Formats: sequence, structure tokens, C-alpha cells
Amino acid sequence: MSGRGGGRGGGGRGSGGRGGGGRGRRQGSGRGRPSPSFHRGGNGGRGRGLDSTRGREPSLPPPPSQVTPTQPSALSPPTTSTSSVSYPSSGVESLSREVTQKLTLEPTTAPSPPPSSSKAIRFPQRPGFGTVGRKCRVRTNHFLVRVANRDLHHYDVSISPEITSKKVNRTIIEQLTKLYRASHLGGLSPAYDGRKSLYTAGALPFDSKEFVVKLIDDDQNRGSSSSTRKERQFKVAIKLASKPDLHYLREFLRGRHFECPQETIQVLNVVLRAKPSENYTVVGRSFFSPQLGRKGELGNGIEYWMGFYQSLRPTQMGLSLNIDVSARSFYEPLLVTEFVAKHFRHANLSRPMSDQEHIKVKKALKGVKVELNHMECVKTYKIVGTSRVPISELTFTIDDQRKNVSVVKYFREKYNIVLKCASLPALQCGSEANPVYLPMELCRIVGGQRYTKRLNDQQVRALLKATCQRPRDREETINSMVRVNNFRGDNLVDREFGIQVQKELALVEARVLPAPVLKYHDSGRERSAKPGSGAWNMINKKMVNGGKVDFWTCVNFSLEYANMSKDFCDELVNMCNSKGMVFYQSPSVPIRSARSDRIDEALVDINNESRSKNKPLQLLIVILPDQTGSYGKIKRICETVLGIVSQCCQPQQAAKFSKQYFENLSLKINVKVGGRNTVLSDAIQRRIPLVSDYPTIIFGADVTHPQPGEDSNSSIAAVVASMDWPEVTKYRGIVSAQAHREEIIQDLYKTSQDSQKGVVHGGMIRELLVAFYKSTNQKPYRIIFYRDGVSEGQFSQVLLYEMDAIRKACASLQEGYMPRVTFVVVQKRHHTRLFPTEREQTDKSGNIQAGTVVDTTICHPTEFDFYLNSHAGIQGTSKPTHYHVLYDENNFTADILQVLTNNLCYTYARCTRSVSIVPPAYYAHLAAFRARCYVEDGTSDSGSTSGGRRARDRNFEVQPLPNIKDNVKEVMFYC
Repeated sequence: MSGRGGGRGGGGRGSGGRGGGGRGRRQGSGRGRPSPSFHRGGNGGRGRGLDSTRGREPSLPPPPSQVTPTQPSALSPPTTSTSSVSYPSSGVESLSREVTQKLTLEPTTAPSPPPSSSKAIRFPQRPGFGTVGRKCRVRTNHFLVRVANRDLHHYDVSISPEITSKKVNRTIIEQLTKLYRASHLGGLSPAYDGRKSLYTAGALPFDSKEFVVKLIDDDQNRGSSSSTRKERQFKVAIKLASKPDLHYLREFLRGRHFECPQETIQVLNVVLRAKPSENYTVVGRSFFSPQLGRKGELGNGIEYWMGFYQSLRPTQMGLSLNIDVSARSFYEPLLVTEFVAKHFRHANLSRPMSDQEHIKVKKALKGVKVELNHMECVKTYKIVGTSRVPISELTFTIDDQRKNVSVVKYFREKYNIVLKCASLPALQCGSEANPVYLPMELCRIVGGQRYTKRLNDQQVRALLKATCQRPRDREETINSMVRVNNFRGDNLVDREFGIQVQKELALVEARVLPAPVLKYHDSGRERSAKPGSGAWNMINKKMVNGGKVDFWTCVNFSLEYANMSKDFCDELVNMCNSKGMVFYQSPSVPIRSARSDRIDEALVDINNESRSKNKPLQLLIVILPDQTGSYGKIKRICETVLGIVSQCCQPQQAAKFSKQYFENLSLKINVKVGGRNTVLSDAIQRRIPLVSDYPTIIFGADVTHPQPGEDSNSSIAAVVASMDWPEVTKYRGIVSAQAHREEIIQDLYKTSQDSQKGVVHGGMIRELLVAFYKSTNQKPYRIIFYRDGVSEGQFSQVLLYEMDAIRKACASLQEGYMPRVTFVVVQKRHHTRLFPTEREQTDKSGNIQAGTVVDTTICHPTEFDFYLNSHAGIQGTSKPTHYHVLYDENNFTADILQVLTNNLCYTYARCTRSVSIVPPAYYAHLAAFRARCYVEDGTSDSGSTSGGRRARDRNFEVQPLPNIKDNVKEVMFYC
């Protein structure tokens, strides 16, 4: 083994240009063969066994047809949308049932509350706590919550006529409580969620009752005398729905009851949210107000408000209230004309709008509430559109006069107001049948309305800058939010429901995992690296497997930096060669400049010229245009039309001729041409538990959704998988479009009917398994599946469907082929933060150190999860990633999975830093965003990442993505 490990890093960098040095790969022998059928059980390998003898493979136990997982079993077939077909083996017909048998648990026979579903899914129990690493303590923004024993009751609320506004609903229930608390509610103060549910700490004197509540409609006639205010009457029906029991919550927290009583937690959440909901603007689980911190401009008529996120969670220490700082964008309370001038830079409001400008203004203002305050009373309207013609041409019929009157004349004669912006369209309110037209210059946007549309890049940067806080500052801000809430002074929380919230941040036991040793090429002065503080450098090191580039060229679309192409390419080629690549010095076709309005033509010409010389390009270096908007287009043409791997460079960055910039480019280019930058030393030496012993494939999966406001665009799923074993550093990526906002990946496994072949099996998992076999001549014995982007409420649904798809994909390749699967959800969208308790425990940014892991106190009471801060902070407060194991047939221990995940974070190809999420999930995220370039106009010119894009209007039906060319898919094109 040691001899094999040394040879792997040392030889053959120029042997094939695909980064296979020293491996003795006979890849060519499998290239011309048909797709493998996986027909040899578990023993059909080609000499990649545990011993160092070539051409032999150890005797592996065949993959079990039925592996006993850590979960009990029951019978409950899952619901999937996969077509019902005849599979190639007799056992495959029941795969759906088999998966669910392993994932579900029959309700216990002991007395227990009715579960939320007929068969509740039970995820793996925690296999123990981790012990590896240096112990330390951290503070976290979780606050211990204690609840006194109360007799909780849940009542359904029905308000007639129905009101959509939670704010108005709360006002109705508040008025009802004032009127009837002593006489009809038994002296109880209820907590109300603003919709259909009301909760009390004790039983009301009735099971069902109807009340009448009258409200003065201030919103419609503010400023008028009370005698003329409009009074509205509501009927409120309250009916007993259930009796949430705190006993089962306590049993769950003690690990004696496996299903979390969500209804009980919901009651407590509503109670804790009651007062903030009255005082602040509510957005999801967050609250915002100018009273909670500074507000500031984001530009274009948009501002940000500070606030806080709040959510009650069951943890090992008991109930925990997670509180975090938050910020959101809101409309500035401006006159609509001022908003139009700011938002669209429409400075001259006296000139008419073009049709295009008109459409943009209508889209931007639709749904926004405005106040009209030129009369005695202030009236509020909701914008539904704009008039088709300028207000100067707009007329309407006055009911009592039955004649058309111009709007301009009406306001002059009725209110003595001369409209100054008569060339602008009017705001349309009311309905299509009975429209109300209002002049923009008299309407003011109501304050406190959340801006839900997509922020542009400049606004995003401004928001991040405004909310970026060092750990010590963020911790203090969180403490101030807790003081503002003053839960102990809240009668409803403290006295009525007996809830006490601790004022101090929770203190948590943590560990700092050691960084792995990274292997570089033996020809470098330094053959390995031991990262410190989550970072290292490439000084005196060479890539472990340098790629080979024989045919390349460069095209420069920049006008400002048109003359730098040759010098830039010379420096880049020299850097690549110095880092271990074999990069031919001269381009295969001449370097050229091209106009940014002729990108398609330039790329096609380059491709035709290179192919006519029988020198198809392995790499195209692209210096982007000076103006943004071309990145996505270039990637789409290169990767789906021409089959060219490209490296885009921002002209402003390229022109600096920075050594660090060239080094970063060389890292990306190497993996794009099939090389490896570095590998884990433990991988080479076959010392990674549950990875190195038998062929293992590591998947990463993610789904990206369209930006807010793009309601008809498809979501895009991406799956990547490691193509090398035991190195696990090269990842092949596949992308697929699916229904709008669909979180479950639909194309993991699919079938189609062919008139001649019959049932044809396909899908992303199957394609990647076949590619792994072609690359390694091994069938994976073990699958580790890192799934990004799944919220807790979707755990069960995603697991059932996607595990079923994985099983079917495997079984379609060979009868009885069932590799052991570990399914781990990767969560970055949470609000847990970890703060150092001692200055010696911090990195340079003041954050906790890279490798800090927490699996106690604030983690799930019984299930297998942990928080891992695998990266070093740069600015702001680091956010750990939450990993939650939903399925585990490989029986990982806490230490093995935590160390594996942390070590993988050091193998990310694009930089010499550990990253915050495990690379397979990161790569899937990159691949999904790259695919969005193919179907939308790319407006990001980062040259490295795919940021903001402008979407076209599309049909609601799913538009398939263009196919990525096979030679592009062979490498990590998305890096």
C-alpha cells in the first residue's frame, strides 16, 4: 500500500493529460466498449483492490440484497411519480416498498398522541458523540426556554367576512379579547397566529361560540371625524380543535418518544411571537422595524431595515429559542414619481415614457400600496396596473354628470391641483371593471412594505456591507434584541403561559478537528501541505496530477484592454507550467480580439478554424467584454453548442497581472482539463474509514430555484459524483430542469418506452454510476449522498422519493445490486451562529477556528446531526453548516463522518482554502447555477461565478436544458 501511495503522487503528469499520473490506468481499454451491464455482482473489478498487486481484486462480500439499517421497519409504500415499469430483476418491483420499510416505523402500541402522519419516518439515531479534536467551548445564539405545566388548548378561528390581512385579523381578535375576556373567555388571554388558530393556557368556558366584533375602519378614512368613520362588523366563530400536550414534548426531548410534537411547539412559537407580531413588520419568522436598528438606502428607491429572526427548536438541552440578527429590503416611503425617478433613473418626468419603460414601471409598481393624501382624509389603495395612455390623455365619466372629464381638468377644478407630470401614465387601482386612476405625483408609497423582487448586484453588496458584523458585534446585537423583547416582562409569555426565556447565550462544548495533510506532486520542493487556520498556499508545490493542454487559444472581447491578450496568455501559460501542468506555449490558432456584439460569430469561427486544422480546442481563454451581460451566453455556446471548455476572465482583473490571480486561474484550468490539484494524503494511503476500503462514490445534489418575481421559470437540479477512487477529488456533473419551485429531484431515475428496445432506463444517478464504472472499472460498493437545499419540513418527502430513485437506478444496472447508502442533508440556510469564548480560540477575523464542530447541547435530541465550521472567517461572522443524516446503511460513527466531511472541505478545487460546505454539495450548486446560464440571459461577468441574471418570460411548462457536450461533461467544467 505504501508503495502504491507514493507512486500515485509521483509519476506520469504528461502521460495523458487527464491527471492520472502514477495510477497505471488502462482507461483506453474501456473506451470503445458498450456501457457496462454490472453483471458480475461485486467482484467484476479490474485490479483496483486493497492490495498492491495489479490485476487482482480482493474477495468482496456481495452487496447485500437486504441491508439492515439503523432504522426499524414497517410497511408503507411511498408515493412517487416514477412510471410503473417492468424492471430487469424480480426484486425490483418492490423497491419502493423496501425503501419505505427501512425508513418508517409503526406507531407504538403504548399510549401515545396520534402521529402527524399515519407512518412517521424515523431518521437514524445518534451513534454517539464525537471525541476527535481539541476540546473548547463556544457561545451560541440559542436561549434555553423553560415551560411551566399548562393545560394547552387549540381553537379554530373563523372570521366572517374573511380578511386576508394578518394585521387586521390580529386587531379583530385583540378587540374581541378586550370585550369578552372577563365575561366569556374565563379571564384567559389567548395567543393568536393571525390566521385560523388560537391557543389558550386552559380551557375556555365553551367548546364552540360565535362573537360579534365591530371595528372602526381607520385605514380607509384616517384624519376624518369619528362621526363619519366607517364601522365594520365581523362574526368570529371559535371552536375547540385539539389539546396539545406538553407531556409528549418532554418525552421527546428526553428521547423517549421519537416523533416531535410539532403542534405543541407551534403553540409555544405563537405565544413567543405574539408581542413582536403586534409591534413590528412580520416577514416569515423574522421581525423588522426602524426601532430595531439603523435603516439605510440600497438605491433605486429601496431601503433596508434591521430586525431579528426567532424560532423555537427542540434540542439536547431542552427547548431553545434561536434568535439572530436579520435585515430585509423595503420600499422607501416616497412619492411614486420620486420612486420612478430613482428606480429607473427616469430624471425627466415631463417627457412621455417609451413602451418598454412603461412595461417596467407597471411591473415594478404592481401590488404596491400607496396613500392618497390630497383630500381631508388619507386613503390607501393597492396598485393593480397603470393606464395605457399618459394622464394628460386620460378621461373618465363622473356618475352624476354622465359626461367624460379629463383627469387633469378634474384635479384642477375639484382640488385646485395642477398636475406637473401629466406625461406619465396614471396608477390604476380598483378592478378592471371599475378602475380608479390616480396621478403618480399625488401618491406616496406606504412605508413598511417589503420589497420582494430581486435586488441587483449593487444593492446586494450594499445590504451585505450594512449587515456585516464581526462576531463580537453580532453577539452584542443579538443580546440587545433579547433585551428589547423582554420576554420576562410579557404577561402573555411569562404569566399566562408560564414560559421563561434565559437571557444569556447558551454555552456549548465543541471540538476543533485537525486539518488533513494534502498531497502534492513529488517533483515539487514541498510534496505535501498541512493547512493552518483553514488555508495554505502553492509556494514550492506542484499539482498532484497536472493536466495537459496541447490545443488552446484566446479571444479578447474587451475594448478597453484590447492589447493585453498575448502578454496575459504568456503569463498564464507560464504559471500553469510552473504549477505542474503540461501547457503548450503557443496557441493552436492565433489569439484574436473580437467585438462584443459578435460573440456568437467569433466563437464559431474559432471552433471551425481549430477543427479544420485537426486541432480541436481543449481550452479557450476568454477575456470578457467591458460591459456585463455576456458570461452566460459565452458559457452556453461553448458548452452546449461547440463542445469547448472555457476559462472566462474579467478584463479589469486580468489587466492587473496579479500573480495570485494567475495562480487561482491555474487551479481552475487544471481541473477543467482533467487534472487534480491536490488529494488527501489519507486517500492515497487508503486510510479513510468507510471510503478507502471498498469502492465508494460520493454524490452531491442541489436544486436552485428562480429569483423572486420569476414565477414561470423552471427550477434546475444538479447532481455531481466522484469519478475517481480512492482519491475522490474529480466530480462529474449532470443538470436537469424541472417544475417551478419543485424541491425533489425528478430525474434521479427515469424510464422511457422505446418501440424496439422496450423500457429504457435512465436518469442522473444511473448515468453517473455508469461513468464511475468506466472511469475506475469498479462498481461502487458504497454511496455517500450529500443533499443540499432541503428544509426540515421536506426531509421525509425528499428522502422517500430520492432514496427510492437511487435504489431503482442501481437495480436497473444489475439484479440485486444494492450498494449501501448514507444520505446526508447539508443545510446552510439556518440561523445558528457560534461565538468564541476566549481570544486564543479565534482566527484572524475574530471567528471560531476552522474545523470547529458541535454535536451536543443545541443539536437534535436523538437524531444524527452536527454543526461544522470547516472554513476560516474572512469578514463578518462565520456561519457553520448543519449536517443531518437521514439514512445510514454504512453505520458511520460521529467521528468518522465529521472528520470525513471536514477533510473533504480541503479538497475544493478552486482555491487553497477550506470551504464552508462539503465540496460535492458546493459543486452541485455551481453546476446548477451554470445551467441557469443556458436558459437565461447571463448578466454576471465574474469570470468565476454565476451571479445575478435577468430572466426571460417563459411558459410554465418545463423547458428542457440544452445538452452539454460529452467532452465537456468529462471534466469539471462548472469550476
